[in-house]
Amino acid sequence: MAKLYFRYGAMNSGKSTGLLQAAFNYEERGQRVLLAKPGVDTKGDTSIVSRLGVTRAVDLVIPADGNVRELFAQASRGDAPEALVPHVDVPPVACLLVDEAQFLSPEQVDDLLRIAVLDNVPVLAYGIRTDFLTHAFPGAQRLLEVAHTLEELKTICRCGRKAVFNTRRVDGKIVFDGDQVAIDGEDVSYESLCASCYLEESGGRLG
Repeated sequence: MAKLYFRYGAMNSGKSTGLLQAAFNYEERGQRVLLAKPGVDTKGDTSIVSRLGVTRAVDLVIPADGNVRELFAQASRGDAPEALVPHVDVPPVACLLVDEAQFLSPEQVDDLLRIAVLDNVPVLAYGIRTDFLTHAFPGAQRLLEVAHTLEELKTICRCGRKAVFNTRRVDGKIVFDGDQVAIDGEDVSYESLCASCYLEESGGRLG
């Protein structure tokens, strides 16, 4: 039986880079992989963008209300969603890799588990556990509950300790109010901090 893996870490811990490396490793051995990301993650449009500058187009963009197992089955056959006749000349999928998995719904995470267990395809999901207010993303919480294997990807705080929390900067200033999801870009960026530095910045506030 294949497994569902959740590889998580604070911002800048190399999650997207690790995903792209895993895809390369499979393909180097002649195995087919599918790459997916939630549609809410507009960074890079339909591509996964590593902070090291590596970019790769995904095979599957998951809508907020999408049935992930059905979408995976279509992509595995080489079908576009509207295709009526499946292609028969595509090799089987050796692994499904999902970037920014925290943005999935709990029901979509359950679909990832079904793909691993019922379809016998390993699923590697990469994401962060908590938002800038230290609250768990629903998708990440569900992954922590049902994934077969949990692996923390580590990064360091500005002080040199292990970073565990994410802070949001708007126009360069750290903020502690706002929507849970704000994709980093021109005005919004993130910094990963240890608990001590986070509490210092927040004035002792958590959540």
